[in-house]
Amino acid sequence: MRGEFAAVIESQLERLWTRCAAGVPEWLPMQHVDWLSLAYEIAARFRPAARGRYNVYLVLLDFSDRRGGDPYGVYVGMSHYSPAQRFDQHKAGIRASGSVLKRGLELLQGPALHLQRISRAEALRIERDLAAALAAAGLSVEGGH
Repeated sequence: MRGEFAAVIESQLERLWTRCAAGVPEWLPMQHVDWLSLAYEIAARFRPAARGRYNVYLVLLDFSDRRGGDPYGVYVGMSHYSPAQRFDQHKAGIRASGSVLKRGLELLQGPALHLQRISRAEALRIERDLAAALAAAGLSVEGGH
């Protein structure tokens, strides 16, 4: 699908979900995002040293109402809840980041799958450093405190 126009990719993704929804992994994004492969490459640089109960997660943000630039951004967060539970909390307004509450489209599970069940100290460090690395690569980043 690389190099295809976004409209073509979106229609192909819609066909995929219609025909194969039960067999499609939950980490596959619903939207076509030009920089997703870059997010995978950057996130792969981070390796936690200690196991624990915290998770680092990414959320796709809708920036289509902003002038120019990429219509998507990314939120970087960490929590002891599973990424899916934490995303649902954000969208329900529970300890929510305003950017995820207003602009959150979906959880981007794939890039951060290896950043699950890590120590709190590692999660804090990786959250901060991952947000900085994604921003340095030119992505619009929220979170990553």
